Amino acid sequence: MKRRASPRLAAYGFLCALGLVGALAARRPEIVALAAPFALVLGLATLADRPPRLRASLTLERERALEGEVLDATLAVRTFEPIARVEVYAVVPPAISVVGDVLPASLHLVPDEPEEVPLRLACPSWGSYHLGDVRLRAADSLALFSWEQRVGTMERLRVYPRPETLRRLVSPLSTQAAIGSEVARTKGDGLEFADLRPFVPGDRVRAVNWRASARRADLVVNERHPERNADVVLFLDTFVDARRLDAGVLDRAVRATATLATHYLERRDRVALVALGGTLRWLEPGGGLVQRYRLVDALLETEVVFTYAWKDASVIPARTLPPRALVVAVTPLLDPRGLAALFDLRARGRDVAVLEVSPLDIVEPGPTEDDRLAYRLWRLQREELVSRFTRIGVAVGRWQGDEPLGPRIEEVTAFRRHAAPVRR
Repeated sequence: MKRRASPRLAAYGFLCALGLVGALAARRPEIVALAAPFALVLGLATLADRPPRLRASLTLERERALEGEVLDATLAVRTFEPIARVEVYAVVPPAISVVGDVLPASLHLVPDEPEEVPLRLACPSWGSYHLGDVRLRAADSLALFSWEQRVGTMERLRVYPRPETLRRLVSPLSTQAAIGSEVARTKGDGLEFADLRPFVPGDRVRAVNWRASARRADLVVNERHPERNADVVLFLDTFVDARRLDAGVLDRAVRATATLATHYLERRDRVALVALGGTLRWLEPGGGLVQRYRLVDALLETEVVFTYAWKDASVIPARTLPPRALVVAVTPLLDPRGLAALFDLRARGRDVAVLEVSPLDIVEPGPTEDDRLAYRLWRLQREELVSRFTRIGVAVGRWQGDEPLGPRIEEVTAFRRHAAPVRR
């Protein structure tokens, strides 16, 4: 706890010195009596010069929130001796704002009776935030000294990206054995009609198609496609980031990945995460609400780490890429290492789809003719790169952050209906 002297202390000391010097110069002892009250105040302040014992805590309504929500929080301050006035201020990150003019707050504290300051925190953007420290300032009864204290808080707030509404998701070529919401290509018990076949002993009566049987004068039964789940690997490219002001491709990529993870998990699929960049982060496939929290928490910690090391698909743990899994890559198509990893996965027979987070609205041509020529060549290079993916049967959906994500997913789905099947 730091002690600071108020300007009043210096003024009182100056008046005492002035009275003493004036009495000596004028040889008038009564002048000392005029300065005596100020000297008495200084003496009492010296005797009461003890730092107060303060405690402060910040409590959140909950640890997780969605973008745009407003959370309730409570700032509590406790003392062990009476203090006439304590100023309280809570330090919050720039991305979090306190609703209303409630800080700094001035409190009158009574021993062992905590005072609480209700706060409302607005969360306009996603991220993982440490709410910082609580600053306390208390003054003595004579207002000659003040003590400032910094209390560290352990509260962490995770603000999740608000997922967009998607009418359709990219469907895998192969499904798994567990029950889910994806219509499998195989035939079995299900709801989706597949074909007709002649009745054989052991077939259930409710599977008989009576209209077709009447036309053919023989019993035929319906075959259906079962509903199965799928393994989906979300591949997030974190090698580089293109940013301008408050817009960046990495922020958009994280938002898109969180949206895809939420909808795939709601469809009862198993979802894994591979964030390949300067560092490798991964989560093994899983389902349910717990897996969603794990995925989004991992995405909130995503950042670009600079490195010269060459990384490809060989560094990805094998258990993160189960057989017959759909790999959905969310990438800005800017770093050759991330591109090489995707081509490597496709060459190994993986089912790959690409969602391009376009940086075209962020990157602008320079003022000179050479800059504009380089910009056009760069855009042509990106077009050629998309063509390379198309030639090997990988669908690419181009998405910008200021437009809905759903139509780009529809483009990928439409392309995959006519793409060449994956060789296994």
